[in-house]
Amino acid sequence: MSLVLLSACGTSAVTSESTGQWEQLIYWFGRIIQFLSINGHIGIGIILFTILIRTLLLPLFQMQMTSTRKIQEIQPQLKELQERYSGTDMESRQLLNDATRQLYKDNGVNMSASFIPIFIQLPILMALFQALTRIEALKVGQFLWLNLGDRDPYFVLPVLAAFFTFLSMWLTNKAALEKNVATMVMTYAMPLMILWFAATAASGVALYWTVSNAYQVFQTLLLNNPFKIVAERQAKLDAEKDRQAKIRRAQKKARKKK
Repeated sequence: MSLVLLSACGTSAVTSESTGQWEQLIYWFGRIIQFLSINGHIGIGIILFTILIRTLLLPLFQMQMTSTRKIQEIQPQLKELQERYSGTDMESRQLLNDATRQLYKDNGVNMSASFIPIFIQLPILMALFQALTRIEALKVGQFLWLNLGDRDPYFVLPVLAAFFTFLSMWLTNKAALEKNVATMVMTYAMPLMILWFAATAASGVALYWTVSNAYQVFQTLLLNNPFKIVAERQAKLDAEKDRQAKIRRAQKKARKKK
């Protein structure tokens, strides 16, 4: 993976004559974008190909989100275990590790399921980004008010990219049972980074970031709607409260009969 990331940092132009598997992947991504560019509008090709890639990656995204949700759901139980085995001696640590593994097993939690999809998605999305920055044919042409090779003069796309980044992260974190400082900082810091990046990059790249992050908002609402998750969780809590109340009433009646 580190070799892929390092090779993805190249800035030289990619053409049909480029050698190396990474450059060839970038080149074919560029060819697909050109094929999807209706009437030669590269901007349309960027939009369609970004949507296509994000759709193909949906199963991986869902695997990642399902695993993340399971981990979030068991956080209170995990915290109880950490308090129960709070000692720093080897025995306490081993007991905590054993109890944690059992907790994961009982709840079907697979830690690798949260990271493997990311490692698969990353080079694909990076290759798409590299295609937009290293293939000359994708850096020319007009789309709406944009010259794809120049920055967005009105900063519309950078603002939209930052907004959709924030909305995506906010929606993802809304259903979390416990929120920490690091998560909250990233929720606000990442959109600012995207804003700066999209404002300084060519508008073709900013268009990609905007469409990609907007699609992520859509897939989160479709497959992992946090409002639905919170409502289901509250319904379970209410049902448990009602059950406990019925038990208390039954016990009270039983005591009166005695």
